[in-house]
Amino acid sequence: MESVAQGRRGEGMRKGSVAIWIAMVISLAAPPTRAQSVRSLVNGGNDLYNDQKYTDAEVNYRKALEKEKELVQGHFNLGNALHKEGKYGDAVREFDIAREKAAAPETRAHAWYNIGNSLMQEQKYQEAVDAYIKSLQTNPYDQEAKYNLSYALEKLKQQQQQQKQQNKNQDKKNQKQNQDQKNQDQKQKQDQQKQDQKKQDQQQNPQQNQAQQQEKKMSRADAERILGVLENNEKEVQKKLRVRQAVRPKTEKDW
Repeated sequence: MESVAQGRRGEGMRKGSVAIWIAMVISLAAPPTRAQSVRSLVNGGNDLYNDQKYTDAEVNYRKALEKEKELVQGHFNLGNALHKEGKYGDAVREFDIAREKAAAPETRAHAWYNIGNSLMQEQKYQEAVDAYIKSLQTNPYDQEAKYNLSYALEKLKQQQQQQKQQNKNQDKKNQKQNQDQKNQDQKQKQDQQKQDQKKQDQQQNPQQNQAQQQEKKMSRADAERILGVLENNEKEVQKKLRVRQAVRPKTEKDW
């Protein structure tokens, strides 16, 4: 299962059934001139769609719907063109309008099938599963719908497993971030307590701090005083030596 089966209803553009059926409905529901104009727009849109000119086909279908708003096939085929353009949300809305307005159960089943295909492209697997189930409730023998339902269930399971793993990884990441934040808060709290204690100690022992500062000053003064005393003593010693040298007696010769 590598891709979603589009099938005849996923494309919804078989001229032999869809386009001719459109012409028949319009010819019964609208005046001939108007019906021909709408039919021409729809058929032109179908040709453009088959030529893979999806944007131009969209323009034709919208013009047809401006003339005939209740045109089920116009909404249905517009949904197909939007799907091909990658406008999956808009496509779902058009298919849903076609489903609501459709009288035939088969058309409603086809619309649900196409809704499922567009939802699959948006990776809305649970909603796609629901759409395929509703299609099969109307037409239980549709093999393409069964195939796509099986594929959608497989993708849904994978998505749920991935989401579970992502949630698990996110939980681990959140736990680590919470623990890191707690550690940071605890460190800030401890640092603040140390600062508060230091301030408190300084406030409780101002005299001791002053005494310590005074002791430092006195110690320096004492050192200077002692140095001065030593210098004075040195000067005194030098002075005495000079005096002694000056009064030393002469030595008599021994004749």
